[in-house]
Amino acid sequence: MSDVEDVTAFVLAGGKSTRMGKDKAFLEFRGRILLARALELAAGAGQEVRIVGDPRKFAAFGQVIEDIYRERGPLGGIHAALKSSSTRLNLMLAVDLPFVQPDFLKYLISVARETKALVAVPRAGDGLQPLCAVYRQEFAQAAEQSLVRGKNKIDALFGEVETRIVGPEEFSHAGFSGQMFRNLNTPEEFEKAAKMTNEEPRLETES
Repeated sequence: MSDVEDVTAFVLAGGKSTRMGKDKAFLEFRGRILLARALELAAGAGQEVRIVGDPRKFAAFGQVIEDIYRERGPLGGIHAALKSSSTRLNLMLAVDLPFVQPDFLKYLISVARETKALVAVPRAGDGLQPLCAVYRQEFAQAAEQSLVRGKNKIDALFGEVETRIVGPEEFSHAGFSGQMFRNLNTPEEFEKAAKMTNEEPRLETES
């Protein structure tokens, strides 16, 4: 089996980008829009790449999956992605994570393959990173049950299903920095990140 044979990669591009004031997917970051960067990252991790979002905006960039449960945030997008998938493992990658390294995604997928947990999710900075995580198809059932109940929080589900948390000590030992998950939610954060000299941020204070 190849590294990507049993993996579909999804770029989550359906966020409202309220604090940014414009659609983050089309923001130019070092000469390329964030969506293009995310699609390239995803292509190295999955046998097929799909975009989760609005087909009217993203159809020109590839296959687009629409939410089944509309206006329900990232959990609705993850649910729709998993319902559309035919592969055992499914990488979810937010469109606004330009510092994530290709090798980290491969590392995360390898962790997911070695566990029976429904989710392999990194923990870094201010908490879990469910928008850069690997989900098994079976997670769709738990997501749907939560959405039907009107509960949209992804993290709450991690306490209800078997979850493999990849802590900062673990992936740091493998050579990766949690700073790759830095937020790009506001114009100020975006401008600061764009001015960084290194493609992959590294802070010595990372614990």
